[in-house]
Amino acid sequence: MSLRPATSSSPAAAPATSATPSADNKFHNPISRPKTKTGFWAGLRLMWAFFNKPAGTVPEQPVPTQALTREALLAAPDRSLFRLGHSTVLLKLRGVFWLTDPVFAERASPVQWLGPKRFHAPPITLADLPEIEAVILSHDHYDHLDHETVRTLAPKVKHFLTPLGVGDRLIDWGIAADKVRQLNWWESTTVGGLQFTATPAQHFSGRTPFDGNRTLWASWVMIDDDLRVFFSGDTGYFPGFKTIGERFGPFDLTLMETGAYDPRWAYVHMLPEQTVQAHLDLRGRRLVPIHNGTFDLAFHAWQEPFERIAAAARAHSVEVLTPTIGAQLDMVQPAPTPAWWRASAEASPLAAVPSTAT
Repeated sequence: MSLRPATSSSPAAAPATSATPSADNKFHNPISRPKTKTGFWAGLRLMWAFFNKPAGTVPEQPVPTQALTREALLAAPDRSLFRLGHSTVLLKLRGVFWLTDPVFAERASPVQWLGPKRFHAPPITLADLPEIEAVILSHDHYDHLDHETVRTLAPKVKHFLTPLGVGDRLIDWGIAADKVRQLNWWESTTVGGLQFTATPAQHFSGRTPFDGNRTLWASWVMIDDDLRVFFSGDTGYFPGFKTIGERFGPFDLTLMETGAYDPRWAYVHMLPEQTVQAHLDLRGRRLVPIHNGTFDLAFHAWQEPFERIAAAARAHSVEVLTPTIGAQLDMVQPAPTPAWWRASAEASPLAAVPSTAT
C-alpha cells in the first residue's frame, strides 16, 4: 500500500515528532512497547479467555437509545453532539455535520456472520443522516472503519480526513481521491472554517494478519474559533497527551476512549483511571467517555467503564458527561446527563452522574 502525501495540509507549529515508516514500511508508537510474556502458550490462554468470557460482558436488557431523525438533526442548535455508538460521534458545527469513526454495521468484524455484535441499533440510519461535511477517521480497525458504512456514506460526505495510509484504503474502496486528505502526526488542514490536526496516539493498525502497522493511527484536535475539541481515537496512556495539551489546550471537550481495556493491553488501550489522567494532561474541561456501550471487545462487564470513569472523575474533580446514545448534548452549556447504563435508578447512590463536578 502506497502512502499518498496529505492534501491541502501543513505542519502544526514546530512539531516535536512525526510518524515515519521504518525500513519494513511500518509505523511505530511514540514509546516502545513494554516487555510482556508472549509466545504460543500466552496466545492460546488469551484465545481461550475470549471464548470463555465471564458473565456480564453483554447487557441482559436492551441498551436505551434515543431515536434520531434527519429533521431533528437539522433543527438542532449549533455546537450539538450526538453519540451514535462506540466511537461514532456526530457533531454539528457551523451549521454542518462532522462524523467520527462511523461504524453502522451489525458486527465489528470483516464478516457479518461472526464477530462482536452490536448491543443496540444505531439511533439513526445511514439513509436518514444529513449531508456530512467531513468524516474524521482515527485508524483502520474494524470497530472504527467499516467498509460498507464508508461506501454507503460516501455520496453524502464532502471530505474524509485520515491518518497516513488509511486514505489509500478509502481510495482503493472507490472513494474519490479528491475527497480524501491524509495527515501525518502534527499536520493540520482546514475544512469548512474548522482546523483539524492529526496528533499522536499510542495504538496499532491493520485489518488482516499481514498488514499490521502499515497505516498510521492518530488522535485529532478540532478547533472552531473559541471551541476546542479533542478526539482520542484508540490509544494507551503516554506522555504525548501533555504535549498535545501544551500545544493546543485547554480543550472545552475531550472525547476519550474508555472501554475495551485490560491490564494486559493497557499499552494500547487506556484504563479508565488513565483516561482521566490523559484528560487532565490535555487540560480538558469536560470529558465524554466513548468506545463503550456498543460492542463486547474485552473481559470487563459492559457497564464497568462508565462506573470506573465516573469514580475516577469524581476523585479528580473532573466533569464527565454520559449522554444516552442518540441524545443531544450541548457542547458549551451541557445539561446533567443520566447514568443510563444502570438497570434501575434506585440500585445505586451513583444513579445520576452530574455534568458539573462536585
